[in-house]
Amino acid sequence: MKLLFKQRFFSWLDSYDIYYEDGSTAYTVRGQLSWGHCLKIFDPYGQELGMVQERVLTWLPKFELYVGGQYIGCISKELSFFKPRYNIECNGWHVEGDWLEWDYQVLGPQGDLVARVSKEVWNWTDTYTIDVAFPDDALYALMLVLAIDAEKCSRD
Repeated sequence: MKLLFKQRFFSWLDSYDIYYEDGSTAYTVRGQLSWGHCLKIFDPYGQELGMVQERVLTWLPKFELYVGGQYIGCISKELSFFKPRYNIECNGWHVEGDWLEWDYQVLGPQGDLVARVSKEVWNWTDTYTIDVAFPDDALYALMLVLAIDAEKCSRD
């Protein structure tokens, strides 16, 4: 299953539209004014599904994940050189990226491929393709991409 992740061009806060391959809306993401990034994920009907909240004052970037208002875990960046690495506390996933930080592989606990994320370079706004192996993992893969994009935005 593929999702197309596009940041909105005119937006005061982080806002994204996520589409299925056929062009229909899968999710909408709206940023909230807060200390650190706070991104709420909604279904096409406006119901909140989840939230990615940046923890502030940490040595390495960390993002808390919420689904249905319940804390499920966090995404944390590891100290690494040349290639970025992230761990997802809630499901044992591990993320490895290329040195340009545009392409990622999300690996499961046994090293199986969960998702592949690639950034499209020649766009006015941040645009990613998320190729998820199982549709049930789409929300978690989206949360991961949001956290990585927010971390890169804070660093730049």
